[in-house]
Amino acid sequence: MRQHPIPPVSEPLQYRAIGLVRGVFVPEDSALPTRGVLRTSDGCELEVVVLGRLLTLLRRHLDISQPHLWVAYPRSRDDHSLHLQLMGVWEPSTLAKDASADTPPLEDTLPEGDDYFSLRGELIYTRPESGDVVLKVRQLPRADGTRPTPFKLHLNGCIPMEHLRHFVSIDGRRQGQHLGVDRFEAIAELPQRGNRGGKARRGGRYGGERRGGGERRNGGERPAAGERRAAGERDARPEGRPAAVESRGGPSAAAPRTHSRAVIRPRP
Repeated sequence: MRQHPIPPVSEPLQYRAIGLVRGVFVPEDSALPTRGVLRTSDGCELEVVVLGRLLTLLRRHLDISQPHLWVAYPRSRDDHSLHLQLMGVWEPSTLAKDASADTPPLEDTLPEGDDYFSLRGELIYTRPESGDVVLKVRQLPRADGTRPTPFKLHLNGCIPMEHLRHFVSIDGRRQGQHLGVDRFEAIAELPQRGNRGGKARRGGRYGGERRGGGERRNGGERPAAGERRAAGERDARPEGRPAAVESRGGPSAAAPRTHSRAVIRPRP
């Protein structure tokens, strides 16, 4: 069994947001315990949802009337309050009964203590004078290849302005209904995508560049003005051939005809 519910970082710029909160889970519906509140020892009630992988464990092996140390993904509500997605429980004394006799027992407590959060992402807002911090966290693509929308975490803490737009690692701590910054480390400055107005994106994360300055989203160069042809335009005609008439409703005709939508091209 793994020695810690939060795995070590595998890449320098690995995004993540995961933490540990101890409390009693009170479901809204005991027959379908997919959402409810988590009552903590300091008297807070945090809104939570239970992810599918945890439902079987919750129903068959846990006494939910007792407090447990829950492994959770944090999210921020519009009012910056904390919302949790419960994805596991750290309780080796209860769940690691199949361990061999020569394996030392794992403790239910952790060195970081309860209410610890490991947060890694892009610092997109910081205001040291008011203690406001916003971290953008990206998620891995889903199994079908779609990319989940990045989410923002609001924290209370002081991070200097010089670290704005840097990838940072934060040791967070739950403070009532909010997350706070215990310690942070600036890992690297992140390349910024172009501003509005046609500047090209940097990094190519979305598989192409923003249009602007003669570049095209799907790669290649935009044709010069003299090289572009309007939709339906034909190649140059030999001398002596009559001018063609093109309309929105069909192909070119051999001779001019009257039509309200027709565009008559002069003979070369």
